[in-house]
Amino acid sequence: MASSEETNDNVNKINIVKASEKVIHFRQDVWSIFTPLALKFNAVNLGQGFMNFPPPNFVKEAAVNAILHNDYNQYSHPKGSLHLRKALANTYSPLLNRTIDPETEILISAGVIEGLYSLFAGLLDENDEVIVFEPFYNHYPEYITMNGGIPIYVTLHPQGDTSKTISSADWKFDINELRSKITSKTKMIIFNTPHNPTGKVFSTEEMIEISEVAREFNLIIISDEVYDRLCYKPYIHEHIANLPEMWERTITLNSCSKTFGVTGWRVGWLIGPKNLISPVLAAHTRIVFCVNAPLQVCSYYILVNISKIRIPSDYQYPPEIQFQTKDYKFCYWMTKEIGVVAIPPSEFYSEENKWLAQDYVRFAFCKTDDILDQAAISLQKLKNYIVD
Repeated sequence: MASSEETNDNVNKINIVKASEKVIHFRQDVWSIFTPLALKFNAVNLGQGFMNFPPPNFVKEAAVNAILHNDYNQYSHPKGSLHLRKALANTYSPLLNRTIDPETEILISAGVIEGLYSLFAGLLDENDEVIVFEPFYNHYPEYITMNGGIPIYVTLHPQGDTSKTISSADWKFDINELRSKITSKTKMIIFNTPHNPTGKVFSTEEMIEISEVAREFNLIIISDEVYDRLCYKPYIHEHIANLPEMWERTITLNSCSKTFGVTGWRVGWLIGPKNLISPVLAAHTRIVFCVNAPLQVCSYYILVNISKIRIPSDYQYPPEIQFQTKDYKFCYWMTKEIGVVAIPPSEFYSEENKWLAQDYVRFAFCKTDDILDQAAISLQKLKNYIVD
């Protein structure tokens, strides 16, 4: 039996093991802060973009039937189920105006998240630069840096009277700023429409500008289209891969998470030319090998201006919130005192530009009517804190 001194020595040896430089600087993510707060304060959770209603019955029945089938509970092909790849080829061929080869131009991933990670692992070399429009999905920069890349930010700026709640369409980028960020090390642009967190649907004109830059500087476009089915009139979701000479340099990502309300299934896909999909497949095979077999077989956001709301100056915040930006503090206060959870959008900006988001909060409205009605009633309490 080991003595207490030997045990302490072993513990000390373990404690001197440092985390990798790739992750040691990562802060606690915004989701793991505000989701527990919603439970703690019994607040309506309009923060995280998961549906609080069940998937359609036909979706659940398909999953059950797949699990009960003896052939669908072992490893699937690393590329993904051929049934699913053929179905996606049939769906996307008319959307992308070409015949898509399910063998070489489609890869099934463990959600878009793993797809992105494998994509960066397969296509980035050390110090390659990736243009990222900010605000951004908060894990984009981390996936890039963990694979040796460097995120370079181009900011979407709200146009018009920013003291009021504005439309998602009012968030614009400056094409000259985009061009100024291109260097000899730039390899790709990650492009997200409909956009998280603003809800912006990029116009055809804006996509043409981005595509012209991509062609001029020989860049890859990563088109994250996970919200494509949550696009409402008068806006129309377009595919940047359809623009002239863009299929050859575009990888389109999507998943069934938002469309069918199955965020826990983690089934996504990448569609693009063979020369881009092949290196991603090589990385994907070594990261997860394959995606869960049975679920392959069956397989909004708004920003609100808070600048006129005043929180008591002596309000007490916990340590993880105390030194955060104004929008973080507001979201904590609103969760506890108003009973509604939102997400601080400064989480979706680079460090130097977090101040741009301090007067906004993000609500997700992919909830049932009763939850939205409950939130509306609670939000009426904010009237007591509004100043002119």
